[in-house]
Amino acid sequence: MDALWVFGYGSLIWNPGFAVAERRLARAKGWHRSFCMKSTHYRGTAERMGLVLALDAAPDATCHGLALRAEDPATALPYLRDRELSGSGYEEHWLEVATDQGPVTALAFCINPSRPDYLRLPLPDQARLIAVAEGERGPNRDYLFSTAAHLAELGIPDAEMEALVALVRAL
Repeated sequence: MDALWVFGYGSLIWNPGFAVAERRLARAKGWHRSFCMKSTHYRGTAERMGLVLALDAAPDATCHGLALRAEDPATALPYLRDRELSGSGYEEHWLEVATDQGPVTALAFCINPSRPDYLRLPLPDQARLIAVAEGERGPNRDYLFSTAAHLAELGIPDAEMEALVALVRAL
């Protein structure tokens, strides 16, 4: 594999976990960033489930994020598969994402709605779970706040994320 591009839409933006040779603002058509995946390890427990972001198919949507080119694809790919495919929610997809420098084919981790970890809830219900859940990687709210802050820093608006942050802070 000559180049490995990864589409970051959540924690991969601020914590890729692999050496990144190049970053580009990117857009994935037909996908929506959503807190629609249960987390009972990293950001929650079996007793107090959290939620993490996933790419959820949405034909009329476009998800804005980052295309990250791995410095060393031979180490980045196994690392990402181990990190992202450890549960039963994500599936590996290769998406063509648009960047200002032209399209790239990027690895993305997307939710499969038929999997048991898929859960679509209204924003107030998401907020109630995220506000109190905590797992191996820390409080669920920290994951939300960090992702929202990094999106804002990159100039990527996300009204749903901003509304969720406000709801969680209010709790």
